[in-house]
Amino acid sequence: MFDLSTLTRRSIGVALVGCAFLAPAAMGAVTEDVAMGIRLAELLRAGRSVVSNYQTLINDPALGDKHLDSERFASEAIAVYSKNTGQDPFSGELTKRDRRLLEAQIGAMREVVDEQQDDINRAGIGFKGFVPAVFARLLNEKFAAKVGNEALVRVTAPEQLVRNRKSLPDAWEASVIVSVFSDPKRAKGEAYTDVTEVEGRPAFRMLLPEYYTESCLSCHGEPKGEIDITGYPKEGGKAGDLGGAISIVLFK
Repeated sequence: MFDLSTLTRRSIGVALVGCAFLAPAAMGAVTEDVAMGIRLAELLRAGRSVVSNYQTLINDPALGDKHLDSERFASEAIAVYSKNTGQDPFSGELTKRDRRLLEAQIGAMREVVDEQQDDINRAGIGFKGFVPAVFARLLNEKFAAKVGNEALVRVTAPEQLVRNRKSLPDAWEASVIVSVFSDPKRAKGEAYTDVTEVEGRPAFRMLLPEYYTESCLSCHGEPKGEIDITGYPKEGGKAGDLGGAISIVLFK
């Protein structure tokens, strides 16, 4: 069975409290959705970590072929996932849907890296613009193209922090960010779940808060307003501030 991390246990607790009126079978489905949502979120995070770890290599103008192909990238992303969670993404009992979604996410990851090879390997140019946020957006778009009728993953943020307007929170996400994640009594890092409708279809929704770390501050830290390497003004954030959220939709 799925070996629950601290975040997973907290998330399932939230789901059960919010859905206490559901029949036992329905409650079981919710807990399975929470576990799957966390797998998708952690695999996304792992891919972003690989992009972050290789920024110096990617942006080295003196090198041509960086030998960072999609095979190597996916392998390292899975290794990061396993290190962070203590298990392989395909471990435990998975439904056919869950396995299909994970395979689609890894396939999307490979496609993104394949399509970025010319830029990654272009010599004579420093900053390539292939940063974790760009990777995440491209990955989620590829994922939606593959399995968007079953699931959606996106990264959003408090509206004042959103740089790409495609990433603006929808009404449900904005409400959770403003009303739930800002609650000082709420455990930091605790995900929020709901069973609602998306695009007119019943769906399980999950929002996982993300906080700035020291590595984020070169682009999102101080001094506020200073232009960062990507060409955007810094937000003036500090380590530990809410910087974004991963949004998961699993259609019923």
